[in-house]
Amino acid sequence: MELLLKQNVEHLGRTGDVVDVKPGYARNYLLPHGLAVMVTKSNVTEIERARARALAEEQSRILSLKELAAKIGETSVTVEGRANAEGHLFGSVSPAQIAAALREKGVRVDDKQVRLEAPLKEIGVFDVKVHLHATVETTVKVWVVQQKPQ
Repeated sequence: MELLLKQNVEHLGRTGDVVDVKPGYARNYLLPHGLAVMVTKSNVTEIERARARALAEEQSRILSLKELAAKIGETSVTVEGRANAEGHLFGSVSPAQIAAALREKGVRVDDKQVRLEAPLKEIGVFDVKVHLHATVETTVKVWVVQQKPQ
């Protein structure tokens, strides 16, 4: 059954795509949830207009994310942790801690956007990737320091 997607559907297609799906999937999921419509000329023109609007919104969103990436690239954060005399941390620094440190500096970043290749288990300076969008990625300098005794 051929349908025209009104919204992006994961593992199926993007807005405006004509997809061929099984009738049960169309009747029980796509059509009732308003994710797709039957392929007609009026629906195609309506979806093309919606696709153009969504594309313009996506372009403006990417532009704002690039500005955020530039701001993140200029920022460095400090994360404190308890460590032994050799500089090995008791535990590790998590992406959530780095994201929280960025939020304290006024940069809105989700925990999932901070990507660590390996856990940070030592005191030192590290470059950590922040993945904002499929096309926008930057790095932030993370200083891991010894926690001050209380």
